[in-house]
Amino acid sequence: MKNLMPGGFGGGRGIAIVVGVLVGLWLLTGFYRVDPGEQGVVLIFGAWSGSTQGEGLHWAPPAPIGRTFTPRVAEVRRLEVGFTSSDSSRGHTTERNMPSESLMLTGDENIIDVDFEVFWRIDDAGKFLFNIQGQEDTVKGVAESAMREVIGRRPLESALTKGRTEVEKETQELMQQILNSYGAGVQVTDVKLRKADTPPEVIDDFRDVQAAGADREARINEAQRYRAEVIPEARGDAAQIVQKAEAYKAEVVARAQGEASRFVAVYNEYRKAEDVTKKRMYLETMEQILQNVNKVIIDDKGGVVPYLPLPEVKKRQQQQQESGK
Repeated sequence: MKNLMPGGFGGGRGIAIVVGVLVGLWLLTGFYRVDPGEQGVVLIFGAWSGSTQGEGLHWAPPAPIGRTFTPRVAEVRRLEVGFTSSDSSRGHTTERNMPSESLMLTGDENIIDVDFEVFWRIDDAGKFLFNIQGQEDTVKGVAESAMREVIGRRPLESALTKGRTEVEKETQELMQQILNSYGAGVQVTDVKLRKADTPPEVIDDFRDVQAAGADREARINEAQRYRAEVIPEARGDAAQIVQKAEAYKAEVVARAQGEASRFVAVYNEYRKAEDVTKKRMYLETMEQILQNVNKVIIDDKGGVVPYLPLPEVKKRQQQQQESGK
C-alpha cells in the first residue's frame, strides 16, 4: 500500500483511512427501503430477529452478516381448489376439474363435487417466511381440509342450496383458526364457492330428488297458505259462538233472576194475605187455561151465572168488517 500511494500516503495512518472508507461503504449497503404494501424482514446470521419493519427507510447489518426481505403483504392472492384454470393462446380461459380435491363426503354420506376459491394475503411477513414451508401449498392444504370438515357436518341438500353462504363463512373461519395455530402469518379474506353439485354419474337421479323436494316445498307452502286462511276464520267463528253463548247466558240468568224476584214478591204478598193471593193465583191460572174454551159458570148455590158471550160478539164484528171490505 505504501509503494502504491504517492509519498507513502502517511504510512499506517493512510491505510487506516482507506480501511475506514471501505467499512463505511460496506455499512452504507445496509440501508434498505420498504415500499407501501410491503413489510421488511431482517435476518442476522441467518436467524430471524422476530420483528418486521413497516414502510420507509431502514438499516440492517449488510451481507454477509445480515439479509433483508421485503415481501408484499397488501396483495390479495387467489387459490383454486378442486379445479385449475389457465389462459389459452386465443385469450380464452380453460378450466380442468380436479376430482382428487373436489370430491367430498357430506354429513348424510352423499358425494358432492365442490370447486371453490380462497382469497388470502400475508399478515405477518416474518411468520409467513419462516414458520411454514411451501407457504402456498400449506394454505391450499388447509383450505381443502377445512372445506371437507365443513361439508362433512352438513347434509347434501343444505350444501347445495340454502347453506352455501354458511359453508363459505364456516370454511373461512376454520381456515383462519388452523393457520393461526400454525403461526403462518396469513389472513384469509374470503372463500367463494364456484360450484357445488353432485357428480355427473348421479346428476340425473339427483335432479329427480330435487324436483321431488320442490314439489314438497310447494305442497308445504300451499298447506301453510290454507292454514293461514282457515285459522283466522275458525277463530272468528269461535269468537262469534262464544259471544252468542255469553249473550244467551246473560239472557237466561236475567230471566231466571226476574222470575225469582217475581216469585219472591208473590211469596211476600202471599204471606200477607194468603186467601186473597190463593184466589188471585187460582183465577189467573184458570184464565190462562180456559181463555180459548167455551165456558158455563155455576155459582156456589148451583145456579148458572149469566154469561155474556163476548168471544162470539168479537167474531161477528170481525166478520162484518171483512165483508165490508
